Amino acid sequence: MIDTAFPPVRLDPHLPIPLVSQLVDAVKTHIQNGHFPAEQRIPSVRRMASLCGVSPVTVANAYSKLVSSGLLEARDRGGYYVKPVTLVTSPRPPVNSLWLLQHVFEDNAPIIKAGCGWLAPPYIFTSAVKRELTNLAQSQNLASMVDYGSPYGSLSLRRAIKRLLARRDIPCSEDGIILTHGASQALELTLRAFAQPGDTVLVDDPGYCNLYPLLQSLGLTAIGIGRTATGPCPSLFERAIKKHQPRLFITTSVLHNPTGGCASAENVAAIHALAVKHGITMVEDNIFLDLTPESQPCHARYDKLQNIIHIGSFSKTIGPGLRVGYLACPPEIGKRILRYKMAAGLTTAGLNETLVHGIIQSGQYGLHLTDLRERLFQTQKIVYRSLQDAGMKVYLRPMGGLFIWARFEKNVHAQSVSERAATKDIMLAPGHLFRPERSDSQWFRFNVTHTNEPRLYDFLKQENNI
Repeated sequence: MIDTAFPPVRLDPHLPIPLVSQLVDAVKTHIQNGHFPAEQRIPSVRRMASLCGVSPVTVANAYSKLVSSGLLEARDRGGYYVKPVTLVTSPRPPVNSLWLLQHVFEDNAPIIKAGCGWLAPPYIFTSAVKRELTNLAQSQNLASMVDYGSPYGSLSLRRAIKRLLARRDIPCSEDGIILTHGASQALELTLRAFAQPGDTVLVDDPGYCNLYPLLQSLGLTAIGIGRTATGPCPSLFERAIKKHQPRLFITTSVLHNPTGGCASAENVAAIHALAVKHGITMVEDNIFLDLTPESQPCHARYDKLQNIIHIGSFSKTIGPGLRVGYLACPPEIGKRILRYKMAAGLTTAGLNETLVHGIIQSGQYGLHLTDLRERLFQTQKIVYRSLQDAGMKVYLRPMGGLFIWARFEKNVHAQSVSERAATKDIMLAPGHLFRPERSDSQWFRFNVTHTNEPRLYDFLKQENNI
């Protein structure tokens, strides 16, 4: 029997969407919302056509599509019925680097992304993006922005980056700046230009988790240099150089990912001296540099870009989806890296680069950074206290940035804790993901912009009491 109280289905012939598609979407929505329950017969073709004011052919075509998609089934002389859905429970994937890289971007990603690596929506510079999108739409040069541009990237943005770096006493020519599709591409291009399969690369331990799959895919061996609260350990660095004869050292000196710490001026000097002594090229992945004062010590500032490839990004200060990063280095090194950029993907997105340049030139970027630094500093204090109240031990109290490195007071199986959290729609980032050899770790990375959730702290308290 047909339920005479079935909900109305309204179609609009004035919309650009075909009537068949409108009807398919409407019936699908009613099924998903439970208005057309399983095994219920829906209105006949003629009845639905009369109700919607369309031809029976339109309804027949829509029903046919719904049958093909598995939502309806046609029964001989019995009309169309909502097909029962067999729910198959798939085992939740293990919490590993692949899960962290992929799962958090999916539509069904955990609601609380406590372990992710980017700004939460309230911190994104949406007002400036909206303003610049309006300006771009009205620009007479829009066609050139979506055409292939310079292999180096937008000249205007490179000049703006040069000025930003100069304020930090980091000299760089425009020809030494290459724009990339985010900092990840900058890392990949640098590795391709300086290392061959089988080479050894030194990295922070713990360090940037997405770097390790990249190194593996390029056939490179990663050797971790133990990280202290003030930077990489110099004695471990020198020992690894002598033992492994590496080509590169990739490190983060400012607002380190995942610990949130900054290298001291003394540590920068010590590590730089060893790199120069042993002829090691340093890659400074400082994508959070703009979130610190201009006086903040870093290798690029100390070295004046003589033996350093500096990597930066606007994804961590404006918005993660922009995917505008850059590398700064001596021009002769830049030419070497540029060949790999052209081979891998030609040029970068001129439209995004023009948008970022507009935001910088508007004068609002500097004000935004000042506001963002203060907001993150205050949020850090709140999350720091909340984690301690939940029974967590914090590695250090960062001066700002996104991350806090913390662990439970007792020893736990971090993988199991993370998997239990995932069942409650909480994404944690266990410490083994941030170690080059995936060694055991009791630590977890917390993103302070995503952790203002009582449910997260309730979970941590419960885990502490198990």
